[in-house]
Amino acid sequence: MLTEQGILENFGKGFDCSQVVFGECAARLGLDEALAKKIAACFGGGMWYGHECGAVTGALMAVGAKYGHSEPGDADTKNAALAKMNEFRAKFLERQPSCVCKEILGYDLSVPEDMQKIQDEGLLTTRCPKVVRDALEVLEEIL
Repeated sequence: MLTEQGILENFGKGFDCSQVVFGECAARLGLDEALAKKIAACFGGGMWYGHECGAVTGALMAVGAKYGHSEPGDADTKNAALAKMNEFRAKFLERQPSCVCKEILGYDLSVPEDMQKIQDEGLLTTRCPKVVRDALEVLEEIL
């Protein structure tokens, strides 16, 4: 599993939290890592509007890839996947105050003044790696 330093290295290469999480799980799920990172590319920073945390959305992509349904009318598999999603959220919320990016950071990165505060306080390099690590650790338990 990636350490916070490894997560920072991924950030330094231009990958966002959603890409780091889903990309890290890809091989274990039988997926191509590059494709996983492409799929997750628009979900970082709460889809860049401060909504659902990118680490959470990346994790939920992994949960869906492992437990999701793909056949019409497969309610049992769908319900099992939703149960795993809820399990992820509950365990993540034991570690983090929210699943919402702007609540985790305390600022809305879609607002230029807030983004400046995020940068000034170094939250993308101090807070976000811990959030990604927590998402990966929870996934380690449930995948």
